[in-house]
Amino acid sequence: MTPKLPSSLFPYLILLTCLLLYLYSSLLSPYTPSSRNQQSPNASSTQTHYPCNLFNGHWVSDPNHRPLYDETCPFHRNAWNCLRNKRDNMGRINSLKWMPQSCDLPQIDPFRFLGMVRNKRIGLVGDSLNENFLVSFLCVLRVADAGAKKWKRKGAWRGAYFPKFNVTVAYHRAVLLAKYEWQPKQSTLPDRDGPRGIYRLDVDIPADDWANINNFYDVLVFNTGHWWGFDKFPKETPLVFYKYGKPIIPPLEMLDGLKVVLENMVSHIHKEFPGKTLKFWRLQSPRHFYGGEWNQNGSCLFDEPLEELQLDLWFDPSKDGVNKEARLLNHLIEEALRGTDIQLLDLTHLSEFRVDAHPAIWLGKKDAVAVWGQDCMHWCLPGVPDTWVDILAELIRYRLETG
Repeated sequence: MTPKLPSSLFPYLILLTCLLLYLYSSLLSPYTPSSRNQQSPNASSTQTHYPCNLFNGHWVSDPNHRPLYDETCPFHRNAWNCLRNKRDNMGRINSLKWMPQSCDLPQIDPFRFLGMVRNKRIGLVGDSLNENFLVSFLCVLRVADAGAKKWKRKGAWRGAYFPKFNVTVAYHRAVLLAKYEWQPKQSTLPDRDGPRGIYRLDVDIPADDWANINNFYDVLVFNTGHWWGFDKFPKETPLVFYKYGKPIIPPLEMLDGLKVVLENMVSHIHKEFPGKTLKFWRLQSPRHFYGGEWNQNGSCLFDEPLEELQLDLWFDPSKDGVNKEARLLNHLIEEALRGTDIQLLDLTHLSEFRVDAHPAIWLGKKDAVAVWGQDCMHWCLPGVPDTWVDILAELIRYRLETG
């Protein structure tokens, strides 16, 4: 016969059982599907992250570090071809190597990379800084396929086809991402103080240049930022925001308009682009104007990178300097991308150091500086965007290998 437990133990057993059930449910609750969905309702379950932070580090001098191409690359844009334009200090500019804090960043092997992305298409969408990125990318990849041909289809501004590997890499110019167009003033009455017309921007419609590429590319890199300022859209020709075909009332200020555009473009990408497409968003490429804006005698005639202690003086929005826009816009972009499967390509910090690497006055035309001022926004090629290419190639490799 089974011995009976003393009746005095039953209350304790019941109390112990309740305690164990409570602890068990407490341990499980943070991992229930409903709780996970509340934290990131739009997060992709397939997104994987590189095992170390490639974006945090420092530049080191490496006499063995050399660019993979020179001024003869046929994909160059004249104003960025600093070797041909005989910019000072190009040897020093290209002897600096980016060293992430906790891992090594390999220089891209064009042969291996093109073999890895064989039969694929890579697209960049955004403003001229993504074009700057593209030119570096094309010149690097051409090392592995000298038969590369210029390519311009599907609304692309420019690009190249690499026949040995059946790979296409192209750039779609869409400076605001959303569709915008000039609308001249309709009234015949003279109004010297009023606007001459408006730039209508439809926040819910992607620009024509990339509106129909959703099933074409395997990898996409988006950006916007450098056109979101009153230098591009002054009060005489303002940017006016529309949605559902009607003006947004009350009218939006510039940065509020950017927020709405980012929300709508990110939503469009999420809905219209296949989940298998690798999607990146490049954060801002910082400007390095010193002493004034581009049209106020701003200059960048520097021979050495900035020290880390100098970065906040140049770029912290609280300092109200001429280069504050990068970090300010990055915050808006990061907010818009939170919870999506679009991976941040945070190239801002590593580029902030490189005050020494812009075309400046070496623009390939005698009157360019007099007309446009120094170029302290785009980058010399070869130069800093080659490091952007190294990072993008490494992230693509990792994503393809890990799924």
